[in-house]
Amino acid sequence: MVEIAGFAPPRFAAVKDAFAAHFEAGEELGARFTLVEAGEVVLDLWAGHADRKRTRAFDEQTLTCIFSTTKALAALLVARAVERGLLRYDQPVAEVWPEFAQAGKAAITVEQVLSHQAGLSGFLEPMEPSLWVEWDAIADKLAAMAPMWPPGTASGYHPITFGYLAGEVFRRTDGRMMGDALGADLRAPFGLDLWIGLPESEFGRLAELQRPSALPDFGEVNDPTRAAFLTPWASVGGVPAAVWRKTQVPSANGYATALALARLMGALADNGWLEGGQILSPALIAEASRERIHGQDLVLPFEMSWGAGFMRNPPNNPWGPGERTFGHSGWGGSCAFADPDRRLGGAYVMNKQGTALMGDARPRRLIEAAYGAL
Repeated sequence: MVEIAGFAPPRFAAVKDAFAAHFEAGEELGARFTLVEAGEVVLDLWAGHADRKRTRAFDEQTLTCIFSTTKALAALLVARAVERGLLRYDQPVAEVWPEFAQAGKAAITVEQVLSHQAGLSGFLEPMEPSLWVEWDAIADKLAAMAPMWPPGTASGYHPITFGYLAGEVFRRTDGRMMGDALGADLRAPFGLDLWIGLPESEFGRLAELQRPSALPDFGEVNDPTRAAFLTPWASVGGVPAAVWRKTQVPSANGYATALALARLMGALADNGWLEGGQILSPALIAEASRERIHGQDLVLPFEMSWGAGFMRNPPNNPWGPGERTFGHSGWGGSCAFADPDRRLGGAYVMNKQGTALMGDARPRRLIEAAYGAL
């Protein structure tokens, strides 16, 4: 029997039971699930091990790589830049990044980039996988690249390139890399254990991943899917793991505790308020989460609804029944979500990765049990 740490009030007994059942069934190595309701942490559970040899406990200080759940952090940072008047969602990217106008991309807007409509889901032509740690080189390749479909006509998930696109727009307007801005503007003042790129000083807290035993089901494979996921250079390679961990890539290289993610999303579900400070106005929360495109995605085998960097809950509803719920999921199962109608934010992190591209069964069960208790 795995000992479940943290706390769950009696009304959330079914959530704790579901969490324990995952460990009993061998579905988890280490994991944490946290809920914040109306600004208050109302449930926080963790258990298991932070390493594959099961010698180190997964505890309240353990950090996990959250992969694409990082995109929720990027979406928030862009929204904060919009609120400060540094850019507009409907602004052509080329106005702040002139080189981006190459190859027919002059009219692509910031919100089209953030909602995966730019046609730049990855690179079809061969490149060294180590290039992903060289920010300027990837930004230059994206600026020169021609879209793989007419921008604005469909979404096609940009698993890695999203971070360089959103991050370069942010850097050109704010002047900082997103990881630096996250630390200065949110981690330090609010005590949020969130990182984009992880310094060596934090490596000792990082959970070791147990990779999935199979590839996800991508459905019918086309060029945008192949470029996004299925080439040898679709993800980083050829560099030491420590080098990649330290690289600030705001699409895939975030590190967090479930508590920090849930507090952040809980604030977005509660008019932007986080312990007496407002991280985003209600108007910008609504604008950032507003639907930009809805339809069959060209990369993911799902019908998708995208906001300005946020996944929207309908039509797949990975995060409960909320029609206005938004957030993001990450490779292997992590997720973070905000439900403004119930003032509820939540997050799930783990180090045993599943194969679901979205809506991993483990957080789905926990979230369904939580909504049953509300």
